[in-house]
Amino acid sequence: MALLDYFKNMFSAKGNKGLQHVRFMDGYSPIFSQFGANIYASDVVQMCIDVIATECSKLQPKHIRTGPNDMQVNVKGSLNRLFKFAPNELMTTRDFIEKVIWLLYMNYNAFIYPMYELVEDARGNTTRNYTAFYPLNPTQVTFLQDDAGKLFVDLRFTNGNSFTLAYADIIHLRKKFSMNDIMGGGMNGQPDNAALLKVLAINDTVLQGLDKAVRTSLAVRGVLKINTLLSGEKQDEERTRFEAALESGTSALLPMDLKGEFIPVKIDPKLLDKDTLEFLQNKVLNYYGVSVPILSGDYTDEQYQAFYEKTLEPILISLGQAFSKTIFSPRELDVGNEIVFYPQKLLFTNVKNKIAVADILGNRGALTNNELLELFGYPPYKGGHVRNMSLNYIDVIISNEYQLKRAGMKNEDVDDKK
Repeated sequence: MALLDYFKNMFSAKGNKGLQHVRFMDGYSPIFSQFGANIYASDVVQMCIDVIATECSKLQPKHIRTGPNDMQVNVKGSLNRLFKFAPNELMTTRDFIEKVIWLLYMNYNAFIYPMYELVEDARGNTTRNYTAFYPLNPTQVTFLQDDAGKLFVDLRFTNGNSFTLAYADIIHLRKKFSMNDIMGGGMNGQPDNAALLKVLAINDTVLQGLDKAVRTSLAVRGVLKINTLLSGEKQDEERTRFEAALESGTSALLPMDLKGEFIPVKIDPKLLDKDTLEFLQNKVLNYYGVSVPILSGDYTDEQYQAFYEKTLEPILISLGQAFSKTIFSPRELDVGNEIVFYPQKLLFTNVKNKIAVADILGNRGALTNNELLELFGYPPYKGGHVRNMSLNYIDVIISNEYQLKRAGMKNEDVDDKK
């Protein structure tokens, strides 16, 4: 409700009279409705998106600044405070990222609104103090522009509310950004699932056939032929007596009198072979870049690395670039500000990888003692912010000076010989 009230106060219809539809070179009207729920009835599709969203929810977004010496430092401020625990009052950071990825895969577009307050410092400079990030799920998106060519986006929601926002203030993530000039998906800015729907339709037909085959095989097992004329009531009594004999029999022999004859019915439903079933499932898995070991959780380091590079890494790069582009001004970007989604908790999941990281980075003083403890799940201790390094490694400049001194030469002598 807080977000809705905020939008109503900040973005009313007053000031939007001069807006008109954007003219794209492809001639298409820039009005897009979110669609694509058809494919999400498939359990395989849901499992694929869930495993991608779950893995992405382990990302650690941070606001960093890279200085002139290429040193990166975490920036103290509203952004890192929000990214650490809760981007808004309704979601934790993990919930927020998972929600964004689900929306991205459902609609091939994800919109995030960064809420901020304008703060003026002692020098009169105005900066943004960010207070929340909200993932949006509009049912219709219309792109508009004013007389000066500035781009706006009109977002309509399921409850009938609509808000017109500056497109530069919206974080917009796109998937399969190809045919349309501004939206992900197909030509109309909607998920282009035609190829996938064909596979899912076949898979659904197969599953329905399996269900019917199982039901048929368990339904009629034989016919009880009663060799006499009996009334309906007498036939029911005879059937009940036969079923009781079936239930109480302890051997394969079923005693019957001259009145009854059991004729078995042979039912042989035809099922698809294992290879065909796996082929259909793998078609869906390959579409989303998820393998069977990743889906089941029984994967090797090499299999997870392939999954990370093919499926996850493009997403985290897109997240970092989209957040940075919207949050920071060109000047702030020029001085090294950016949002980075660190994949540390994705890549170093098993003990072997953690030991390798601790050995390489720890011995070079790149990690503090507390960071090494955190890597293995141990709590920090007071004074653990120190960095220890092996004496086997020294600075390159010191190494050059040492070797030149041993040779009786100076840096200037080396420069003269070049």
